[in-house]
Amino acid sequence: MVRFLLRRIAGIIATLVVTSFAVFGSVHLAPGDPASFLLGGRSASPAAVAAIRAQYNLDDPFLVQYAKWVGGVLTGDFGRSVQFRQDVAGLITARLPTTLWLVGYAALLIVVVGLLLGALAALRPGVVDRLVLLGTGIATATPSFVAAMGLISLFSLQLGWFPAFGNGSGVGDRIWHLTLPAAALALTFAGLLARVTRASMLEELGREHVEVSRSRGVPGRDVVRRHVWRNALGPIATVTGTVVAGLLVATSIVETAFGLSGVGQLLVGSVTVKDFPVVQAVSLLVVLAFVSVNLLVDLLYPLIDPRLTHAKGGAS
Repeated sequence: MVRFLLRRIAGIIATLVVTSFAVFGSVHLAPGDPASFLLGGRSASPAAVAAIRAQYNLDDPFLVQYAKWVGGVLTGDFGRSVQFRQDVAGLITARLPTTLWLVGYAALLIVVVGLLLGALAALRPGVVDRLVLLGTGIATATPSFVAAMGLISLFSLQLGWFPAFGNGSGVGDRIWHLTLPAAALALTFAGLLARVTRASMLEELGREHVEVSRSRGVPGRDVVRRHVWRNALGPIATVTGTVVAGLLVATSIVETAFGLSGVGQLLVGSVTVKDFPVVQAVSLLVVLAFVSVNLLVDLLYPLIDPRLTHAKGGAS
């Protein structure tokens, strides 16, 4: 276990280094100049432009800028936002709770709805299975922004059940405000998880030991609980971890559609105005969340299936 953790931590560090370099390079290769945004379209003397570029280290060579940025990140300094003229760490910290609430709410919907529909389809062949397949097919093919517009139109404008914009204040009010955004965010991923759950359970239902248990008169509920569900959890857990980690990226569209002041909306606005420090910090945060969730899933694998051990490379 210790060796496995050390290898995975080393892999996470290498991933963060490569990703940070790629993000830093791609942002700087994009057309445009942040200095023009800082000037607000106004004309300025060459001396004023030079002073602005020097303040944000825009005149330094690329590798020097990257080294300075990495050194700041290691000390908790992500730089200063070009757009808001504030520390990037403070901007992200202020907006992170809204995004975490949204991701947590959507993850709960994905797990509950996806597992229930997938298990129902696997255990009820025929009409129920076909209906679940049809519904999940539509869900997986519906983009988040289309789901957001449809939910706003039906449940907010026509029925007036939920607000269309805002974060809400307090636990109850925040849950009420985030219900539609969480549903829009969870729709596609819940359909995907339901299909994975169905396929995994159908594979286990066809195993020989399941047929033997049924022939010996073991109740169907016990067969599903002991032999089907436990063995089907491996691929389900992998997909669930990947989906939850990817929610941080998908929030950008939903937060923009519902006017939520979260990290996703901050990323979209920062890309538009080439706010380098914010884009780099948020991208690094997303990668860190993704690899951390995958590490957590790998650590849980032996608990899900004791036959797999880290020493044998079973949880890959």
